[in-house]
Amino acid sequence: MSKKGNKTPEQQQYEKLEQKHELKRPVLKNCIRAFWVGGLICTVGQAITYFYIYFFNFTEQTAGNPTVATMIFISMLLTGFGVYDRLGQFAGAGSAVPVTGFGNAVISAAIEHRTEGFVLGVGGNMFKLAGSVILFGVFAAFVVALIKTLLTIWGVI
Repeated sequence: MSKKGNKTPEQQQYEKLEQKHELKRPVLKNCIRAFWVGGLICTVGQAITYFYIYFFNFTEQTAGNPTVATMIFISMLLTGFGVYDRLGQFAGAGSAVPVTGFGNAVISAAIEHRTEGFVLGVGGNMFKLAGSVILFGVFAAFVVALIKTLLTIWGVI
């Protein structure tokens, strides 16, 4: 078979059979679900930000860190109860892209390996996925801080 698409009759027959049984993906429906669920998660995050500003006298600049921590904690709690996984099946990237997806990834690995013990199972596998995110996040922050420091020293900023 060449790369141009000359296929044997068996390959053509198999391709027709495959197309007949292939499930059609509802791309528009999935995009709408992801948009609405991601928007709902962001709305909850904004409400938590306002909660911290109103009840704990944070400013808009300082309310971000406790809001992120609260959102991650809520997603971890919902993952533990099995709710966030169902939300992820329904919404796809709408639940995975916000910071709550990070919390889900961390706690899912911990739950999956809990039978191996707390140290080697939970502790050793909790940061499989999240560890690389943390590592590259810290490294990127270091590089940006270094560039800003150099630009400040050179008088550009």
